[in-house]
Amino acid sequence: MIEERIGELLRRKGLSLATAESCTGGLLSSLITDVPGSSDYFRGGVVAYSNAVKEEVLGVPAEILRTVGAVSRECALAMAQGVRRLLGADLGLSTTGIAGPGGGTPVKPVGLVYVALAHPGGTEVRELRLVGGRRGNKHSASQAALELLLEYLEGESVG
Repeated sequence: MIEERIGELLRRKGLSLATAESCTGGLLSSLITDVPGSSDYFRGGVVAYSNAVKEEVLGVPAEILRTVGAVSRECALAMAQGVRRLLGADLGLSTTGIAGPGGGTPVKPVGLVYVALAHPGGTEVRELRLVGGRRGNKHSASQAALELLLEYLEGESVG
């Protein structure tokens, strides 16, 4: 499983991880903590479902939320950076998007998700266009975040 491989790499490299989740609602953290011994590297997570929590807890600038919104590259990056700083982790991993079935617009349709990783060398973000139902989209977004993290840990080119 990808979570086990991530755990092995985090442990071997001596790195810690924190998560900031919106559209995945804690599923990403749950997958990470399904691995026995994950307390060795997982510092914790924040489920920042409301914009107020994104801003007040994670430090997402109000300007980002006002101008480009919570479902944006900028917000995903700020969430990853914010949770990394808040929980004192080496790596911050975030998800934000529209899981569905409602909430979409022509500009930001259901299934639009951003996953981001903040690491000592900078940040990476990916845009996803998912097509499943709510549960499927939450799972796919969590898996995409884990894949982004795994690629970073394996030293591959990410972005």
